[in-house]
Amino acid sequence: MLDEVERWLSTRSWSVTDRPLRQLIAAKRATGQSVSVVLPALNEEKTVGEIVAVIRRELMTRAVPLVDELVVIDSGSTDRTAEVATAAGARVVHRDEILPRIPALPGKGEVLWRSLLVTSGDIVAFVDADLKEFSADFVSGIVGPLLTEPGVDLVKAMYDRPLGAELAGEGSRAGGAQGGRVTELMARPLLNMHWPQLAGFVQPLGGEYAARRSLLEQLPFPVGYGVELGMLVDALHLVGLDALAQVDVGVRKHRHQDGQALGRMAAAIYRTAQLRLARGHLVRPVLTQFERGEDGFEPRTYSVDIEERPPMAEIAEYAERRAA
Repeated sequence: MLDEVERWLSTRSWSVTDRPLRQLIAAKRATGQSVSVVLPALNEEKTVGEIVAVIRRELMTRAVPLVDELVVIDSGSTDRTAEVATAAGARVVHRDEILPRIPALPGKGEVLWRSLLVTSGDIVAFVDADLKEFSADFVSGIVGPLLTEPGVDLVKAMYDRPLGAELAGEGSRAGGAQGGRVTELMARPLLNMHWPQLAGFVQPLGGEYAARRSLLEQLPFPVGYGVELGMLVDALHLVGLDALAQVDVGVRKHRHQDGQALGRMAAAIYRTAQLRLARGHLVRPVLTQFERGEDGFEPRTYSVDIEERPPMAEIAEYAERRAA
């Protein structure tokens, strides 16, 4: 590990307990910053309501709330995600209603990019909508350094990720790995080899992170699974390592993907890294996987040539909204 990263770990890695909620409220009052929380959601009716309810109850019903705005962006759910989120108290916006002149593409990164147009906070926190046993620490933890440390622009959550009894055996933690399977097998090796300054991030692909709007609006957004890695790499180049941080928020429990879905995720993440290493000199890759059918193993081929959205600051509608 680079000496720079070892120093960063001692100065930019914190615990949620380092900043009690009362300290964050005082910092928010003193700085006048506003906070938006965005939940990207696709068929998450089982979990989104509880997440919204916890954020509203613990972070919004105060004389000076930590969270000013809570928005669920529905990316085409076919279940009751929108109804459940609305009933719990969130403002729900459908992905296709945002910036309709640019047809929406499928993918999480697309939703996060569009969310900048329908939120107003100086600080924007992203939280996945499939979390179980959700704690408000996920929000206060990642928002905290942005309220108290002027030099920090982006904060990732770090946590233990129990794989679950259904995959790893009762009580197992997937061999002790702190990250998810795609993190350990794809993202972490990529970062260590090509961007060693980012080797200190425990959860580089984690879906819980917060950033200053002034940074987010300058970043391109890969529309799919590569958004977290792409954002981390681009932020490193734009603002430097000391402007990035991480906070330990405990344990993250969520719905796990099957192996083939993880394969597609890994391919998209590799492609995101590849684009950043050698833009303009790349083949257009595909990923072939196999499923057993009536006549034996049948190939299924998926495109992994990801699209990217430009920095939001370049979008005319966003500039007009900010000016207004």
